[in-house]
This record gives sequence, C-alpha cells and structure tokens, in this order.
Amino acid sequence: MRAVMPVARPEVLAWRKRTGQDRWDEMWEGVLHMAPAPNRMHQDFAFALESYLRRVWAKPLRARVYHEINLAAPGGWPNDFRIPDLVLLTPDRFDIDKNDYFEGPPNVVVEIHSLGYETYEKLPFYADLGVPEVWIIERDSKVPEVHILNKDRYRKQRAVKGWIRSPATGLEVRNTRTGKLAIRRNGDDSTRAELPED
Repeated sequence: MRAVMPVARPEVLAWRKRTGQDRWDEMWEGVLHMAPAPNRMHQDFAFALESYLRRVWAKPLRARVYHEINLAAPGGWPNDFRIPDLVLLTPDRFDIDKNDYFEGPPNVVVEIHSLGYETYEKLPFYADLGVPEVWIIERDSKVPEVHILNKDRYRKQRAVKGWIRSPATGLEVRNTRTGKLAIRRNGDDSTRAELPED
C-alpha cells in the first residue's frame, strides 16, 4: 500500500526517531520518503553480499564496501539524498566520504528490491549523480540486474552464458535454480559463492 502524507506530523517524526524507524528515511528533493525497515531475508542477504564483496573484491584492491550510507549530490545534503543497500568505492573515490554522508558518486550502488520499494524510481537520481553502475537484485528470487550509465541514462547489461558482468568491478552475477545469487570474480570459479550461504 502506498501512502502520502502532505505534511509529516511532528509526533509521527518524533516516534520514528525514538524507535529508530527513521534510519531508512530518505529525502527526495525536500520530500520525506519513509521506507519500512528491511525484513530479515533482506538483511541476511545484504550482509552475505557485503561480506563477500569486502573479502573478494575490496580487500585485494584496498577498496571499500559500505551499507546504508546517505548518498547526496554536491550541495544536496541534507535536503536530497538516497540510502542504497550497499556502495562500492575504489581508492580514487574515497574523498566522497564525509562521514555522515557521501557527496558524489561511488563506483557501484547496490539496491535489493522487493515489492513496494521505490528502487527503480531512484535510478534518475543515481544517473544525475554520475554513478557508473547500479545493481538491482530481487530480494526473493535473487535475480540480478546490472545497469550501466550511458550518457545520462542506464542501460541493462545483458547476460553472457547466464552471467551478467559488472564492468566497474570485474564481478559476474547470476541467480541459481535454488533462489540464490551466484557471484564470482573475472570468471574464476574458485571465487564463486552462492548467497546467502546456508
């Protein structure tokens, strides 16, 4: 169910802050978007993917992976920001880290999508910011999409022999028949994992 409150009442905002529900709230050009907390399946999958990315992708490159970071355009904080599930940064982009938020484009944004979430509505924001890649992974089926920025719009990367390659990372992703995300680095099956692990 989608709901719009023309004005967020102070007692509602105070309750959300007090209970921690505002943790996932986003500001879209001055309009507050109050997202629900991710469910357990979402959190388990996000943790498994972040752990893999930190170990297999980030560590060898001295890169970084963060979860639930406020992401804004230069001058946009705190009136226009989004909170992706994960962001991937190579060392040449570490300067976007302002601690409370990131100001500018990371290399990759990862969004875990489920019914009712505004995942696809965030793509124009990421394109305007200049994020080279956005991964969208269905929470329940683990079907992945890799979107590559082309001028000012994203185009969906096609699968080759079932694998979708991420040019920004060299990683490849696909879903499995058992409803997991298979991921590996540069076609190397010794780096392959199926997430979330049992």
